[in-house]
Amino acid sequence: MRFAPIVAAMLLVAPVAAFAHPKLVSATPAPNVATAPTARLQLVFSEGLVAQFSGADLVMTEMPGMKMNAPMKMPATAALGADGKTLLVTLPKALPAGSYKLSYHVVSTDTHRVEGNYSFRVR
Repeated sequence: MRFAPIVAAMLLVAPVAAFAHPKLVSATPAPNVATAPTARLQLVFSEGLVAQFSGADLVMTEMPGMKMNAPMKMPATAALGADGKTLLVTLPKALPAGSYKLSYHVVSTDTHRVEGNYSFRVR
């Protein structure tokens, strides 16, 4: 047991692996803003992501001057950016004016899964 104090001291100074969940650090467009028409959305997370388990869905929830019976899913492709922490959502053309809800699901490289969503408007 004379090694117990040495082992205890080593545990105090040894680097500890962070087991945190990926957090959304920034988004373009940002949540709850009105933005110009865009064909690309960008979500930056606090940790590296696993591409095959990360993605996003975009739905139009309101269109000016039109009554919508249900949200309309927009054609979009999600891919991981070169930094490994950015999820890029690309559309075939710029979004028309309206309100949108972006739902995302990401898995970090330490296998933690996070889901979230936010809304924004296009003017």
